[in-house]
Amino acid sequence: MGESAESRYEKYARDRVAGMGTAADSRAFTLSYNVLQLSQMLVNDLESQVHRPRGLTLPGFRLMFKLWLLGPTQSARLAEMSVLTRSAVSNLVNTLERDGFVDRSRTVADRRLVYVDLTERGRAIVAEAFELQTRRERAWFAALDETEQVRFVEMMRKLIESRPQE
Repeated sequence: MGESAESRYEKYARDRVAGMGTAADSRAFTLSYNVLQLSQMLVNDLESQVHRPRGLTLPGFRLMFKLWLLGPTQSARLAEMSVLTRSAVSNLVNTLERDGFVDRSRTVADRRLVYVDLTERGRAIVAEAFELQTRRERAWFAALDETEQVRFVEMMRKLIESRPQE
């Protein structure tokens, strides 16, 4: 099996950056390049194969998935859990509400608090999309055996938990 175009480009870019006399760390560059490449490929695949055919985006699905698990949730909490700004969540909820996937409501006790919940249509779509996404994810990670999968998750969590602070 020959070397992929992505692999050839990664090596080319790493060598070019190193040859420019910059302070680039080739190991960090290679790690970052491959994480970003994998992330983008996975997102593109899930979007095109699972979510767009159902009128969703991956961020929309992820928000709906949280609601599927949690039930009615405050917009501010959704933003916090999604690592998105409140504005971004508001825009996402606007779109999902317009498309009939979610509803907003306020409590009688405190009219300032806005809760978001799935509609029946939203519940059906997220259940369908989840099943299909699970199949795609299984196919993506089939190249790793169970031990490698566990280790990969451990390494990603370690990076997430130790991320540089602003």
